[in-house]
Amino acid sequence: MAKIKSVYICSECGYESPKWYGKCPSCGEWNTMNEEIKEHSSSSFSKAKASTYAPPVQIKDISTTDEIRYKTGLSELDRVLGGGIVKGSLVLLGGDPGIGKSTILLQICEHLGKENKILYVSGEESKRQLKLRADRLNVNNDNLYIQTQTDVELISETIRQDRPDLVMIDSIQTMSLNELQSSPGSITQVRECTNYLMRVAKSLDIPLIIVGHVNKEGSIAGPKVLEHVVDAVLHFEGDKQMSYRILRAVKNRYGSTNEIGVFQMTDCGLVEVENPSMMLLSGRPKNVSGTCVACAMEGSRPILAEIQGLATTTGYGNPRRMSTGFDYNRMSLILAVLEKRAGYYFSNTDTYINVVGGLRLDETAVDIAVAMALVSSLKDVVIPDDSIAIGEIGLAGEIRAVNHISQRVSEAVRLGFKRIIVPYHNLKDIKSKGDFEIIGVKNVRQAFEALTNE
Repeated sequence: MAKIKSVYICSECGYESPKWYGKCPSCGEWNTMNEEIKEHSSSSFSKAKASTYAPPVQIKDISTTDEIRYKTGLSELDRVLGGGIVKGSLVLLGGDPGIGKSTILLQICEHLGKENKILYVSGEESKRQLKLRADRLNVNNDNLYIQTQTDVELISETIRQDRPDLVMIDSIQTMSLNELQSSPGSITQVRECTNYLMRVAKSLDIPLIIVGHVNKEGSIAGPKVLEHVVDAVLHFEGDKQMSYRILRAVKNRYGSTNEIGVFQMTDCGLVEVENPSMMLLSGRPKNVSGTCVACAMEGSRPILAEIQGLATTTGYGNPRRMSTGFDYNRMSLILAVLEKRAGYYFSNTDTYINVVGGLRLDETAVDIAVAMALVSSLKDVVIPDDSIAIGEIGLAGEIRAVNHISQRVSEAVRLGFKRIIVPYHNLKDIKSKGDFEIIGVKNVRQAFEALTNE
């Protein structure tokens, strides 16, 4: 049997030492000695390796017809996963504390536990705490088994003996391997524990969902290699002060990474929002300047969102610029184009942009809506409530064509918008007809004049 030994290796120069140093003795860099696992085997090709050796096969002989996906009972989650949880897959679920990670896991247990055996491993909460949350979420299933354990080897042994259909680990930062001297949550522990669990899940063909904490920058805590090991990385977004949550796939080997799922946090858990556009547009102010509706594509789904802009005279030498839900650098570019190409001057105004509902818009097709909201606030001119603007702004002030224009227009019409501003070069791609007006524009000034009839 292989003997496990840990060593410390410098991430800068590769110097290897049996003990930890704050400063690398070889290159002199500080805090670069990371613990690694080394395995020493008595022979170069042991019997254990020989028993697991598999010869290469031709790709035409590999069958994919037996792929099994478990439906989670939440269609929004299934959409993000690409159709459900694939058998034998490893899914990493991240998000801010209190965002709803443990809640959605228990809700999955309630649906899948009707026909499948589920093992829920918690290293953060006691069995009583989990029972109280399950009662609040109306989760009461005979096929759900709870284990409060942090030793990965004991957890793996439980998986091998009980052979559940699905395993959930909450969270990977609390798990540890006894062979490692570092504390739970360290880079080495997180990486090696994930690798250990991954080998167990793949060998037994059991899907595994791992909860991962995030750091203050918003990325999943631990080494970046953690995201390369797993098959899918899901990330919960949203403000804890608001009830809406957005689930986004950062990586997915079994589906698209462009789809999102929208949920609302309630007393009874997470509830799916089947019409995100209606939710994001609810409560829009009437007859107020500085607001415009945009349409962004999230995978195959068009989503309408309200963009609010505010331009007010600055009281300082340098005007302030703030953006929430929209890229700050992109906002600065749009302001520069509006001044240089369209003659709308923001040099002496504080400028603010906010995407209502906690949604983050990264698509360039919302550029024109951002510009229209800013110009509307600057000139204090109201954009009609039944108007929407779609298009990308170029550095010459032109409105450039965008993709999926037919889906965007159809979504706007479905929600009752009567005047739709689109790039002039997209007019030929629009086949929809009905009781609405589609206006093609070539530059920013034409777009504002078409929206406000000025």
